[in-house]
Amino acid sequence: MSYCSSRFQTVRRRTVEVKVGGVGVGADHPVRVQSMTTSDTQDVAATVKQSIALAEVGCEIVRITAPNVQAAKCLKDIRAQFSAAGFGHIPLVADIHFLPSAAMEAVEHVEKIRVNPGNYADKKKFAVKEYTDADYDEELQRIHDAFSPLVKRAKELGRAMRIGTNHGSLSDRIMNRYGDTPLGMVESALEFLRIARSHSYHDIILSMKSSNPKVMIQAYRLLVSRMAQEDMHYPLHLGVTEAGDGEDGRIKSAIGIGSLLLDGLGDTIRVSLTEDSVYEIPVAQAIAAKAMSLWRESDPQVSGFRSQVSDSIDPYHFTRREPAVLKLSERCLVGPEQPPRVIVRVASLDQLPEAAQALAAPKLKDTPAEGLLVPVATPGDLATLCETAAKTALPVDFLALEIAPSLSPEVLQPLLALVKGRMMLVRKFAATDTEAFAAFTDLVRRHGQFLAAEIAPVDLPAFEPLLRASGDAGLVFTLSSSAAAGHAIGDYRQLVEALKTAGSRAPLWIRNTAATAVRGDNSFLSKLLEASFLTGSLLCDGVGDLVSIETETDVARATKLTYNVLQGAGARISKTEFVACPSCGRTLFDLQTTTQRIRAQTGHLKGVKIAIMGCIVNGPGEMADADFGYVGGAPGKINLYVGKNCVQYNIPQAEADARLIALIREHGKWVDPEPHQLANA
Repeated sequence: MSYCSSRFQTVRRRTVEVKVGGVGVGADHPVRVQSMTTSDTQDVAATVKQSIALAEVGCEIVRITAPNVQAAKCLKDIRAQFSAAGFGHIPLVADIHFLPSAAMEAVEHVEKIRVNPGNYADKKKFAVKEYTDADYDEELQRIHDAFSPLVKRAKELGRAMRIGTNHGSLSDRIMNRYGDTPLGMVESALEFLRIARSHSYHDIILSMKSSNPKVMIQAYRLLVSRMAQEDMHYPLHLGVTEAGDGEDGRIKSAIGIGSLLLDGLGDTIRVSLTEDSVYEIPVAQAIAAKAMSLWRESDPQVSGFRSQVSDSIDPYHFTRREPAVLKLSERCLVGPEQPPRVIVRVASLDQLPEAAQALAAPKLKDTPAEGLLVPVATPGDLATLCETAAKTALPVDFLALEIAPSLSPEVLQPLLALVKGRMMLVRKFAATDTEAFAAFTDLVRRHGQFLAAEIAPVDLPAFEPLLRASGDAGLVFTLSSSAAAGHAIGDYRQLVEALKTAGSRAPLWIRNTAATAVRGDNSFLSKLLEASFLTGSLLCDGVGDLVSIETETDVARATKLTYNVLQGAGARISKTEFVACPSCGRTLFDLQTTTQRIRAQTGHLKGVKIAIMGCIVNGPGEMADADFGYVGGAPGKINLYVGKNCVQYNIPQAEADARLIALIREHGKWVDPEPHQLANA
């Protein structure tokens, strides 16, 4: 069962073309960028104004909520006024949830309908019921009867449709048979897809959205695999729902969307941020541009080492690769039960004192850099390093020295003999450097130190006899550049397989460098996206024991970015996790200011997950993945959740923040913030 042509280079999945108005999706078309208005749909002027603002910044498809029939009727005037303003070429999409009647009205006025199969013909009650096959067939017939009129009308009018599964709103029928799983998400979509196909309707795009990038990635992969089994080749719309705002929202989105695009999956994307919608577009455009640059460069004939290697990573279920244990210091271990360790890099030795001061700042107390990477090119650099280290307190567990090939073990031995702390030598080895590898391995083991070996996967077989003979003690493997024919994610996947073949369980260090980057400028956004693509994708597949983001030269900022990527991938939790929806016309309060206000009060609660939802559409389901939920229940009223259970109803919004904090206290999850945490808020 395969979901892509290659896990080692980007070969775009071939799909049928779906026309959304005049905009082609899938086939040979570029990745399409879309977003959603946040105004009340019945405020036609405001919705048209937002649609124009989105179109002017490059949004190619605009989605508008239609929560009821009256709102759906307003789409007629919105379409007319949007076209009159010069944007007739930009298709509009009606977002439908609970009401088929709203869908039947909306399909008359817009180019595409989005339906959520979890609640289009169902109401989620979290009911526990055993469905017999007869019961299940009866439910499927009920859905067929409810969904078929929309399918037939869309076909008559030439409208497109997105069947958009949300992890948080799976029906009770699906939950009881398949569970709250990627498989359940896929089956939910396939039920509706088969109904559409029974009417010979094929203008369909599918999505599998979740606030958890791991779940989202696995669900899309499984969907493609299942569709391929039934000879279905429909385009995909990618997105991480309720990603939040700021760095966190961008990172989560880039992890999920980027991972799939680099595997060749995805035809249209939305970056869902709890910010004004126009800010979603440049992020989505940057993600799409990086992926499309690889599509243009990829050779569809996967050749060389890539065609011969198997991939033992299970792409549909998360299992972490189990590395050998490495004791980098008394308090810093690498191993199966340990989180990925954070390394930051300084560009030169003369920056070491300044970097040490920055890393010791109180604001990094909860997110410490555990390793510091320093370039060492000459014997003179070694002398400078010894002198600097003697008079500079380094607030890290170990030093990693990036050794130039000209420095021999004999030159390095005095340093290792004198140094009191733990050190890791980082060196690149070619296939002809087996003797040098053996010498460096012997050197670090004699002195109780470590070697991070950079060996290209195609060269690793030459080192296999040494690895089998001497074992993994003191060894780490890494890569600092990417092969020209593929991408760095694929290179690390190859490295995993090559190490497995060689019988090695040595830890892996994921290095984000300029040479591992796909493309882009030197902006912080580009660095963030690259780190999310490479580190986030690998972590979501269970690969990675040490991490460094070396494209960011400010060590404090690099440290924070690394921890944010680790948190986004669910690999290391250093702060409160927020699930916050991006707002739309259904939202019952100001999501942006509310999210910022709640974060300021609760952002220090490490390991606590809080969902902030504007309405109930995806609320209860997402509550099941959160510890606490803050959900719009009615205008000016808030419902509070513990898990998926609503425990307090219709609280005046002015009281809701305090009641949420009291609820967190009541469940033993509250701790008072320390002074440095208040400063970071």
